[in-house]
Amino acid sequence: MKKFLLIAYIMLQVKVHAQTLYFPPNGNNSWDTISSQSLGWCQPKIDTLLNFLESKNTKAFILLKDGKIVIEKYFGTFTQDSLWVWNSAGKTLTAFTVGVAQQENLLSLSDTVSDYLGVGWTNATQSQEEKITIRHQLTMTSGFDDGVADPYCTIDTCLLYLADAGTRWAYHNAPYTLLDGVISAATGQTLNAYVTAKVLAPTGMQGLFWPVGFNNIFISKARSMARFGLLLLAKGNWNGNTILSDTTYFNEMINSSQSLNLSYGYLTWLNGKSSFMLPGLQFVFPGQILTDSPADMYAAVGKDGQIINVVPSQNLVFMRMGETPGVGGAVPVTFNNEIWQKINDLPCATSVDNSFIEDKNLNIFPNPANDMIVINSEKEISEIKIFDVAGKLIKYEFIKNKNAEIDIKQLYRGIYFIEIENRRVKFVKR
Repeated sequence: MKKFLLIAYIMLQVKVHAQTLYFPPNGNNSWDTISSQSLGWCQPKIDTLLNFLESKNTKAFILLKDGKIVIEKYFGTFTQDSLWVWNSAGKTLTAFTVGVAQQENLLSLSDTVSDYLGVGWTNATQSQEEKITIRHQLTMTSGFDDGVADPYCTIDTCLLYLADAGTRWAYHNAPYTLLDGVISAATGQTLNAYVTAKVLAPTGMQGLFWPVGFNNIFISKARSMARFGLLLLAKGNWNGNTILSDTTYFNEMINSSQSLNLSYGYLTWLNGKSSFMLPGLQFVFPGQILTDSPADMYAAVGKDGQIINVVPSQNLVFMRMGETPGVGGAVPVTFNNEIWQKINDLPCATSVDNSFIEDKNLNIFPNPANDMIVINSEKEISEIKIFDVAGKLIKYEFIKNKNAEIDIKQLYRGIYFIEIENRRVKFVKR
């Protein structure tokens, strides 16, 4: 009976605390908001975040929680109706579109690119060229020399063989850009027509791919970028309308797509992996790409800091548009990490329920902690609850002992409270 009650309690907690995503309606400019105060965030710390973004040449910043707008800020003369480039953040939109085309059986990732672009689209031999598939374009493993004079050039004489497809990872724009031609050939429509029909219209997004030199760069308003982030958070579903039903493809897109750069999915950057590579370098760095971001975060990232970050564990999305933040190049890792440092600092320690008094006979170590905390109590522990600073139950465990080890790897950085009966102790996850 006790076991049944425990299961019922846990199911009730899951139901109570499960967050249903909100989706803004299509066809009008309304978008529900949620107050920062309800999340336990301090306005002075929000101001610090916004001042930092302004100092880094930001034009637009939107942060969503559970699909609702918490922060929306435009800087200088930039407004909600202003248009801006996504740069390489548009790569993730292209990858999503390829997934839609595959689910409609218009193409397959294992197809040879020559099937759509014709033989001789590269300067490689026919044998070398035939090894290049759509999957290689999505994973940046086509094997071409990214050190050519113009890495954006899509002409065959610019696509020089360096290694067999699948054996070398390099952030090379030209093979990616040629995916546009693959999509058009597979669907029988222009890239913009297919993207509009399959992705933009169903989600209320507006924008288009615009040719700039060899590139096709997506341009939109800030809220359309935020809508795409919400679509990613919802795993390809928009308010009950399943746009990308191929869950296998979506999961592959947001997980390591090859063993060379673990922090790269299908044209999407991944956090929380054991190593990463960066554009222009053939070096594997140890650790996750963003030290201050949640491990499950994945991102669409473009030159000059065009950013969409998606965090499933927090039901959180943020986007940033703007000019160069001053550092970062094609993938502004440092800048993105600095934004996360400011976001992690948003909670107010004063927002917790003060009716709980910290118990000095309840010991937690280490504190701050990274992966695991150990609890020692003079009294027997029956259940453990972990709350965030907004009072939301984050974790529940049933245990019958005076000591307990709690795994906190999945918690994001910040302040938490452990509650045991009516006793509560603060700890910091770093």
